[in-house]
Amino acid sequence: MSQYYLDAILATEDDAITVVNEKMEVIYWNIAAVKTYNIEQSEILHKPIDAFFHNDDLMVLKVLRTKEAVKNMYHQPRNDTHVVINASPIFNGENEIIGAVSIERDISQIVRLNDNLAHTSSELYELRQKVITNNEDTPFSKLKGSSPALKQTIQIANKAAKTNATTLILGESGTGKEICARAIHEASLINGGPFIPVNCGAIPNALFESELFGYESGSFTGADKNGKAGKIEMADGGTIFLDEVGELPLEMQVKLLRVLQENVVYRIGDSSGKKINVRFVAATNQDLDELMKEKKFRSDLYYRLNVIQITMPPLRNRLTDIYELANYFLNQFAVKYQVTSPKLEADAYQFLLGYHWPGNVRELRNVMERIIILSDTSVIQKQDISRFFQQNGSNSYYGVELTEAKKLPRQIDHLEIQLIEETLIEMNGNKSATARKLGISRMTLYKKIDRYGINITTF
Repeated sequence: MSQYYLDAILATEDDAITVVNEKMEVIYWNIAAVKTYNIEQSEILHKPIDAFFHNDDLMVLKVLRTKEAVKNMYHQPRNDTHVVINASPIFNGENEIIGAVSIERDISQIVRLNDNLAHTSSELYELRQKVITNNEDTPFSKLKGSSPALKQTIQIANKAAKTNATTLILGESGTGKEICARAIHEASLINGGPFIPVNCGAIPNALFESELFGYESGSFTGADKNGKAGKIEMADGGTIFLDEVGELPLEMQVKLLRVLQENVVYRIGDSSGKKINVRFVAATNQDLDELMKEKKFRSDLYYRLNVIQITMPPLRNRLTDIYELANYFLNQFAVKYQVTSPKLEADAYQFLLGYHWPGNVRELRNVMERIIILSDTSVIQKQDISRFFQQNGSNSYYGVELTEAKKLPRQIDHLEIQLIEETLIEMNGNKSATARKLGISRMTLYKKIDRYGINITTF
């Protein structure tokens, strides 16, 4: 092959090709090398290559020294240049090294794009966190939803927050009693003070007194020599939240009643007591009236705690909030796990509406987290969603069809109207786009608009 053909082939190659002799002088430098390193052929040919690069940055010199080839190695010959290099030593007929050749693929743009992507992903994560934070304008914004039942609860809780009145929050497990209690504290005039939550159902009977009321030094074997403040004392100047207050042993109920009456807490081993200023908020998922009849809960304590009563509605009584809650949790966990949130199709929402939610909002939250972690698709449909429910052997808990929804046609119709109207607003009245987002045909959308009497001229 003539030199002309060889020169044409090497000049056509997109990768930078460098050939040096045994004296480290550059004897070949193709056009791609000129573009990669911005060094003209006339500047570098027949000159030592280390006059243009640091020795440590030259893989071709390493090959010249070691007489060993390198394959597909990442290399950074300059601060602003990233390459993948293949380099080999060159031997003559007597197996003497006479030079080295390197072929370098410039990946600088790919590296920069990857760095930019990582930086942008980090900024997007921070921005999402700020959006979530900024959307929570008031303490009660953490209670997501706009159903009449929830609005009424928030209205009462907001009024309670403006006072120092003892408050009792009732509701099933998973309805958000602690979130409500925290919101009351944060919306109160003592929001600068501590918020101390106590799960009365998780404290062993033998430890109740020391945990709630604290103890003086030497009060019992194993006691801290400096004594210890109890949870009530720790909440001085703020709010103590007694969750599952129905689990309090009767003897502790007497002591708690005394604190409520006197605003004085007595540690174990202390007869003088300490004056405190604490807001008491209690919660339970039990029927305290029934417990009082069974003599398991003191009526005088009940009336002390029950100055203001707030009932957290179960999720089945606020079905109109499921759409907002599901999207909120999906977005929240998408940010947490740094993934794209899948879209729930309309039939998937219908499935959620038909479920009776024994675990309430907490269960919905868990299902949405499970979807984010386990879902492999960008769209979740009705046939997909049942696998994200935990099966415990009860047909009423797993794989629920719309039997419950059929009993509630008015609520379902109301929710469907709300969903269509919100999507029309989001799509600026574009009915084709609205139908696509809802996962239905345009004809089905028109039928629903006609059935529900939705005025499309307002969108």
